[in-house]
Amino acid sequence: MYFSLVPNIEYDEKPISYPFSESDFVTAKNFFRRYKVNEDVFSYAVFFKEYTIRDGERADVIANNAYGNPFYDWVVLITNNMVNAQYDWPLTNVELTSVLESEYSDPYGTIHHYETYKIAQYPAGIHVDETFYNKVHKLNINGGVKQKNGNEICRPVTVAEWFNAENEKKRQIYILKPSYFRSFVDDFRKRNLYKKDANYISQRLKKTG
Repeated sequence: MYFSLVPNIEYDEKPISYPFSESDFVTAKNFFRRYKVNEDVFSYAVFFKEYTIRDGERADVIANNAYGNPFYDWVVLITNNMVNAQYDWPLTNVELTSVLESEYSDPYGTIHHYETYKIAQYPAGIHVDETFYNKVHKLNINGGVKQKNGNEICRPVTVAEWFNAENEKKRQIYILKPSYFRSFVDDFRKRNLYKKDANYISQRLKKTG
């Protein structure tokens, strides 16, 4: 269904003969036309609801539950600005374990980075290096200066912890509410129609080359 809405482009593949006034043309989908949702729109609860992708749940399953048709999976992807579902969609727990153990000799013991706790002037989640972790730091706590070891301010984060945390972030998406679904599809269709210019052939086809 998605591909039927993406317009075509006719591009110059190769000249036929000198002086190259004629060419062979190939028609393909124009994937350079990118539909991007403004990030600010997600703050409007009237349009979207937050959703957590369950382990192993696919976009077509979510689309079927939300819109009654699994072929509207592209709406789920596009409204979350996902370009490539292979990389933007969360891995299953089994897939994540497989990737970790195939790419790292010890993902559960290898340190990926160090991360601060929320303490004194340090907010939580700041990435720091091993030198910071091993140093002694002076902190202003309740109006007095106190010394704290680095391991009291931050903690090591393993490769496995890091990958799992990043994968969990991908589970948090937004679902366009059904009442706005048809308007979105209609708008997507209209935005994928070409306007007349020098390369215009039809609303669904233009040429280049």
